[in-house]
Amino acid sequence: MNKFWIILSHTYMTKFKTKSFLISTIISLVFIVAISNIQTIMETFSGDKAEIAVIDESGELFTPLEESVEGSTDEMDLIAFDGAEEDGKNAVQEEEYAALISLALTDEGLPEATYFANNIAEAGEQSVIQQQLQQLKVAAATQQAGVDQETITEIYSPVTFNKVALDDSAKTAEELNQARGIVYVMLFLLYISVITYGTMIANDVATEKSSRVMEILISSASPVTHMFAKIIGIALLGLTQVGIIIGVGYSLIMSKQNELTGGVFDYFGIQNTSASVYIYAIVFFLLGYLLYATLAAMLGSLVSRTEDVQQMIMPMIFLVMIAFFIAMFGLEAPDSSFVTVTSYIPFFAPMLMFLRVGMLDIPIWEVALSIGILVATILLFAAIGARVYKGGVLMYGRSSSLKDVKKAIALSKKE
Repeated sequence: MNKFWIILSHTYMTKFKTKSFLISTIISLVFIVAISNIQTIMETFSGDKAEIAVIDESGELFTPLEESVEGSTDEMDLIAFDGAEEDGKNAVQEEEYAALISLALTDEGLPEATYFANNIAEAGEQSVIQQQLQQLKVAAATQQAGVDQETITEIYSPVTFNKVALDDSAKTAEELNQARGIVYVMLFLLYISVITYGTMIANDVATEKSSRVMEILISSASPVTHMFAKIIGIALLGLTQVGIIIGVGYSLIMSKQNELTGGVFDYFGIQNTSASVYIYAIVFFLLGYLLYATLAAMLGSLVSRTEDVQQMIMPMIFLVMIAFFIAMFGLEAPDSSFVTVTSYIPFFAPMLMFLRVGMLDIPIWEVALSIGILVATILLFAAIGARVYKGGVLMYGRSSSLKDVKKAIALSKKE
């Protein structure tokens, strides 16, 4: 057991001190800090309001347009321009104004406009002005037709559509939206972590084999001890990184709780998510990692060169990708038969059963059954992986085929 802890601690500290780990952690923390201060950053780079000159040939469109634009956005100011159109164009080219709008009335008495700017690639300002002019046009047309404005407002108002779940245990629409957001974040975290740390394990094993260090290691500790020490060591490394990121993110959110209420934080369910969702997230995260980490260590032991690692673990990455894509589909249809059935398949269960738990009220026996199947599969893979690892670490030469699994098992029996 002493050898196990020595290998585990060596794996953990060696990876913890690598530049790639430190840089990726720092970049992640910078990203978290940027997200928590996104409002301040946007205000810093937004600069002054865009001043847009307006020539109103009709003499009656500028005031209602200015009022409607001010009510819809605070990022632009409309300024009445008294000069000729050519003078306005020159002022725009000299960057005195962001753009020039020429307003007029058609023969039918409806508003029309021409927008002049040095560059018309910026669609935001144009879109706002066009929408407000459209509303003015609708108002003018309905007034000419003798239709009451309140009637038009009633026609264009959204239909009342209430969603009521008859099952008392079903989640409300608001709860589903919050669950969908947090599940989305957790799925991405699980997807990235499994691929990142699984690949790290496979590369680590291949690197030790290519430097012939493996021969020394297995002479002092059994291959099985070595495999599980490496898996758990990198698992602790991953938990350290994720824990740092979540800890810093949580601290920033709590310190800015009053500023960050509503909006995207409500959508992602950060404010009102049940604690059980986070518990299930941790459980399925660890089980998913152990499943794919065991598989990655087994596959990594079959190659002797780091160049062959990506090709060897490609089937494992495809499994993770398939699970992720099914989960993306399941976010919109979590109770579909396809998602329900695949949530019991071990390779997909960490993502899909967590998705169902987060978004649906499913019986506890379904969760227990999925976890039981997943644990049994992990134990089976651990037993098979230990045999393959035991023989695979002694295999040298070019190897990039899954057919070498049989050869590795045969070699392990000779030990």
